[in-house]
Amino acid sequence: MRNKIEIPLGIYGITGENFANGKTNIECVEAMIKGGIKIIQYREKNKSMGKKLEEARVIREICRKNNVVFIVNDNIDLALLVDADGVHVGQDDLPPSEVRKLIGDNKIIGLSTHSPEQGKKAFENPDVDYIGVGPIFPTTTKDTAPVGLEYLDYVVENLNIPFVAIGGIKEHNIDRIIERGAKRICLVSDIVGAPNIEEKVKFLRSKLEK
Repeated sequence: MRNKIEIPLGIYGITGENFANGKTNIECVEAMIKGGIKIIQYREKNKSMGKKLEEARVIREICRKNNVVFIVNDNIDLALLVDADGVHVGQDDLPPSEVRKLIGDNKIIGLSTHSPEQGKKAFENPDVDYIGVGPIFPTTTKDTAPVGLEYLDYVVENLNIPFVAIGGIKEHNIDRIIERGAKRICLVSDIVGAPNIEEKVKFLRSKLEK
């Protein structure tokens, strides 16, 4: 019997130091949590594994102290070393069933999906706890082509699984995502690149919580 960790509603925070205008991942995470974010994903493509481990350990402790769910993107070994709450993988990474063998029954597995076919397959997979839906709009943080709002509509109407809307979502278009029924929404550059991350997060949360 799996001890499910709940996937919090609201803004889903992801690190993105390349878009943070000089702020470190740790500084961004601290500000996001002060703003009220309850789930953080550590996503870092450009650093050595040693540096990532060092950074992830610090962020893991910050999350633990603040009762924030901590997810590691892609690096299952890193997630295990820092005792993260879960991992998020893509379509080209290890299959969720194999990831489950590595991380055990009580950790979260998130899976990026980009089409109704991928979403349905993930929904039917008992090892997938939540899915990423996107990228909704064009984005500089991913190479994947945007899937548009149609896939988001499909997930809302057909798949009873926690999901995070992601990809090119910003303050100016977040209302289009909220009105379609998304309860978990990720913005990367719009948050980490903000002059005041804490206030930006609070403002975005107020839109979601209306």
